[in-house]
Amino acid sequence: MTIQAIIKKAVQRLENEGKLLTPDFYAEAFCKEAALAKMSVGDCSHVETLSKTLNKEYQNELKQYRIKTIAELARFLISKLNRTNPSMCMEALDAHVIFSKRVLQAIDVLHNKEASELAKRSLELLDSQPSTAQIEQFRQLWVNFLTTYDDSFLLKLSSYGEIDTKDLKRSIENLREGSGDSIEIASNMDLDSIASLLVASLVPSIASSVNDKIADLSEKIKRKPSSLQELSIEEEIRSAISLRIALDKNSVKEMIESLDVVLDKLSLRLIEMIERSDDSTSEIQKIKQDLTNLNESSANNFTLAHKKLFTIALALEENTKVLSKDLRGHNNEVQILSARVKELEEELASAKAASKEDFLTKLYNKRALHEFLSVREAEFGRYEHNFTIVMFDIDHFKSVNDTYGHDAGDAVLAAFAKILKHESRSVDIVGRFGGEEFMALLSETDTKGGVIFGEKVRKHVEKARFMYKGERIAVTVSGGVAERAKFPSLQNTINRADELLYVAKHNGRNQIAYKK
Repeated sequence: MTIQAIIKKAVQRLENEGKLLTPDFYAEAFCKEAALAKMSVGDCSHVETLSKTLNKEYQNELKQYRIKTIAELARFLISKLNRTNPSMCMEALDAHVIFSKRVLQAIDVLHNKEASELAKRSLELLDSQPSTAQIEQFRQLWVNFLTTYDDSFLLKLSSYGEIDTKDLKRSIENLREGSGDSIEIASNMDLDSIASLLVASLVPSIASSVNDKIADLSEKIKRKPSSLQELSIEEEIRSAISLRIALDKNSVKEMIESLDVVLDKLSLRLIEMIERSDDSTSEIQKIKQDLTNLNESSANNFTLAHKKLFTIALALEENTKVLSKDLRGHNNEVQILSARVKELEEELASAKAASKEDFLTKLYNKRALHEFLSVREAEFGRYEHNFTIVMFDIDHFKSVNDTYGHDAGDAVLAAFAKILKHESRSVDIVGRFGGEEFMALLSETDTKGGVIFGEKVRKHVEKARFMYKGERIAVTVSGGVAERAKFPSLQNTINRADELLYVAKHNGRNQIAYKK
């Protein structure tokens, strides 16, 4: 590889990493690309060469501080000249790490699932001697949490007492003191709805019967919805869900076994009729003659196949007439078996399709999207077939649910799914990624094509009349576009499309964001 090629790759690396083209960043990127190309460049080994001229103590400190650039080495030496005490720096760094761990441990015990999970992951990161890039990645995760955290759910309880969003404990106490029995009644109403939904979800979707354990739990929940607040119920529900899945799996297994039995019976019936037939045709006689003329020196496996085929030809020659008669006599039985086979095939196809289809929008679900992404990624790696990902998100969707109700929100999601499917090509894949977020996987398409598609969808949504119970709902959509060929991995591409989607929302919504 030439120096010019390494320079080009270094500039491309900075662009992919979103860094400015400064001398320090460029030097770092250039040396990384040179190392990947296994090319020895003197400018990239200055730190290593100069560090060897220092004493062992300083060399160990350089390794400890992970000094990689001339600028970092210069600052290190300046600190030495200024008689800076490195041990004090290490003590301060250790103190900062310990302090960060204590803060994360405090966050872990607060009453927020997302913050708690992120805090646990951050603690694991600090214990693993992370790199600067890993720390920066987790810093961005915390920024994302802070910018997307929504505490408006607390305001829904304001009718039952004073809400203090800064003090959760005080808010709960106010609810207990101010709302009396009303909050308990509302809670029971919510538990009744949840209990009804949970019981319905425990019913197997494929199997025709319910396990006794599932039936007992369902009866317990229906009879006493407040039992959902008991700690012991969680394990019972988990066990019941596992049983429900097992019942469906066993049902599918029985269907397949039934299909095998049908095919076996059909095969046995055909063999039986062949053995009873007593006529021949010129075509069967020709087959027998061809088999007789086969070379006797064939391999053992071919000889065995030859003997079996010859035996069948003899049976056909002797019994063709009776075969025809029996086939007519058993035609009704064969038709019944064929109908059963078709029915089982349709049930299996329906069960398989249901696992990949979003129940509300009838688009592909997240699981199916990941399968298609894996296929496109394999094609990209092997044949360099490029593709583009476009992430969509319906603007102010929460306000639609709050203003018109969740039924209206579901109607908007279903209507948007139809628009998305209408604007896509037959080779494109569109699906619901989660909530009000959708993904379009555009084959053989670059960024420009992805932007054109995104704008078509955006304009269609902007002009469409979303109606619910005679009332029009104003709906817009934002999107982010990322082309696979511009990123080092599939996950980077997905992340970039998602980041650009939130850039579009931050910049005013109803727009498609992309990077040229």
